[in-house]
Amino acid sequence: MRVQAESKLDSEIGWFLDHLSGERAASAHTVAAYDRDLRQVAGWLADYKVDTFSQVDGDASAKVRSLLANYAPSTIQRKLSALRSIIKFLARRSGTTPHRLPSTGGLRKPKTLPKALTEDEMQRLADAPNPKTPEGKRDRAMIELLYGGGLRVSELIGLRTEDYSEPESILRIMGKREKVRLVPLPSGTHEHLRQYLDQARALLRKQKSGSHIFLNNRGTALSRSGVFRMLRRYAALAGIEKDIGPHTLRHTYAVHLVKNGADLRSVQELLGHASIITTEVYTHLDMETVKEKYAEAHPRARKRA
Repeated sequence: MRVQAESKLDSEIGWFLDHLSGERAASAHTVAAYDRDLRQVAGWLADYKVDTFSQVDGDASAKVRSLLANYAPSTIQRKLSALRSIIKFLARRSGTTPHRLPSTGGLRKPKTLPKALTEDEMQRLADAPNPKTPEGKRDRAMIELLYGGGLRVSELIGLRTEDYSEPESILRIMGKREKVRLVPLPSGTHEHLRQYLDQARALLRKQKSGSHIFLNNRGTALSRSGVFRMLRRYAALAGIEKDIGPHTLRHTYAVHLVKNGADLRSVQELLGHASIITTEVYTHLDMETVKEKYAEAHPRARKRA
């Protein structure tokens, strides 16, 4: 029985995968994903008599893109990105200039935001931790800060005692690109943070503990994954079926502010956004709220006596 010789396309995929795992230290999952995508694309190219990825030009990439038409935008972008990557790799390997690379333009996955919690859901989530335990006081304070201060999870776990001004009820937050902002805390949020610091943090603190505000049971700073697990556990206890993470509470903070009359510039400053455009995506109020405001404001929408 004759064994079919490996095609040039298959060989090139092998070289590229070796490069990913050996030189780029890519994970086995990443390598396997590239393998699947590239072998599917290689099958299509072979049907069009393309023998090597280096031959892929505008016509060939257009044909590949047409075959991907029924896939989700994120899948199309991933497969075309894999094709671009191997073409660039082979060009560097041979010291040549590649043909015009396949474009992934217009395929960006639309930015989606988590659905904001209602005020009732937010209250149930905040009430879920046991206030009689140090961990419960800590977790309540964290939930309060994510919602009452609109903090990112990285900002929350990075908080240190020197970042908190108790007399002024203000947090000094080091945000993205090392941009510092001051976040005023609502009275309820401030009270739960103060209770945790006064009554519980010392019980979690160990000799090796630094000045991080939020500590785990080993006395070290909490991790991002620990915050995610904590929120999901309390969401289940509160009977909330939505998929909840720290950003859900940050988004809820922004939406509730806007619904209650806060202007976009103020919300931008509180969230630490560099651009007002970024803030605008947090202000998509639910249609029922919009209808209610319309009915109250527009003469034609008011019921006649």
